[in-house]
Amino acid sequence: MQYRRFGRLDWHVSALGFGAMRLPTLSERRDGVSTHQMADVDEPRAIDLIRAAIDGGVNYVDTARPYHQGQSEVVVGKALEGAYRRRVRLATKLTSHWIHGPDDLDPYLDDQLQRLRTDHIDFYLLHGLGKRNWPKLREYGVFDWAERAIADGRIRNLGFSFHDDAELFKEIVDAYDWTFCQIICNYMDVDFQAGLRGLAYAAERGLAVSIMEPLRGGQLARTPPASVDAVWSEAGDKRTPADRALQWLWNRPEISVVLSGMTTQQQLDENLTSADRSAVGSLGPSELAVYDRARDAFRTLSPVPCTGCKYCQPCPNDVQIPLVFSVYNEKTIYGESGQAFTAYADYLAGDAGADRCVACGQCEDVCPQQIPIIDWLKRIAEFFGAASSDG
Repeated sequence: MQYRRFGRLDWHVSALGFGAMRLPTLSERRDGVSTHQMADVDEPRAIDLIRAAIDGGVNYVDTARPYHQGQSEVVVGKALEGAYRRRVRLATKLTSHWIHGPDDLDPYLDDQLQRLRTDHIDFYLLHGLGKRNWPKLREYGVFDWAERAIADGRIRNLGFSFHDDAELFKEIVDAYDWTFCQIICNYMDVDFQAGLRGLAYAAERGLAVSIMEPLRGGQLARTPPASVDAVWSEAGDKRTPADRALQWLWNRPEISVVLSGMTTQQQLDENLTSADRSAVGSLGPSELAVYDRARDAFRTLSPVPCTGCKYCQPCPNDVQIPLVFSVYNEKTIYGESGQAFTAYADYLAGDAGADRCVACGQCEDVCPQQIPIIDWLKRIAEFFGAASSDG
């Protein structure tokens, strides 16, 4: 495992961090479309996977209350019992959806400590900051509260994760003496939200930067579409798609740790191997130019920019929004029309499909990617409806 300095701290973090958002579940997969319930965590497998990551050199574990409908923190707590807790730095988050006033802050943190079976959180994040929740948390005096929690030892370091535009990102970076931040970044999303500009801005101010969605919810780990694959092939690239995406991030000196939501031992093993050979500056100008060409090729096929975070769930009208988008993306990017239409007919149309949307807007209020979900659902309902009519 390679290790990198964590901002201003006298501590080095593993290049690969364990993101506990996509733990293995008990439910099966059919036709490449996930039908599991997010709370259906396979605890023995998940615990073994987290501990195998730590045994492989990972020393940073990231979770949050919403992950797996509240079960991620519980399972992480069990996995880190005993000696494993002393071998890692633990990160979790204050999610503003559950905070309705200053009096909610202490009970929320204390409940997390109990669920995680620990007396302190090493890295505590204000979760998913953006225009909707940033003013509210400041109004509730979150910084004064966090300072008290740091003073009494429940929190060791304060940071934030971010889902909004680059200008707001800069404002938030400058608003407090943060230890770290967490942003979306991958070789496709260089200008999305904080983007590379935000990455540089945070690093210049001494913040450690943790990366989420390095594989775009798994999209960049798949065999790419033919037009994109041709770009890699012409350049003689022999990496796996996941390794290719991860190495692009580890090439950058501003990045402290790359989080990966791993579900299987195979994914973990492959990512550990990639992390072992990671290094700043490992990619030359000609190699980086190939990433630019691949990005351009991908963007000509770009569908809905959903990463499958499931913050929009549950929908009050039972629309399985991430699954709808996933099926549509499969068809659009990969040309898997047969599988896509079968999946839509079997799992979505009528019961959980785009046609059930009543445009209440609840999903758009919480979408980190700020996707115009209602417009997309209308378009997708019309698309699959027309295709079904055509037989």
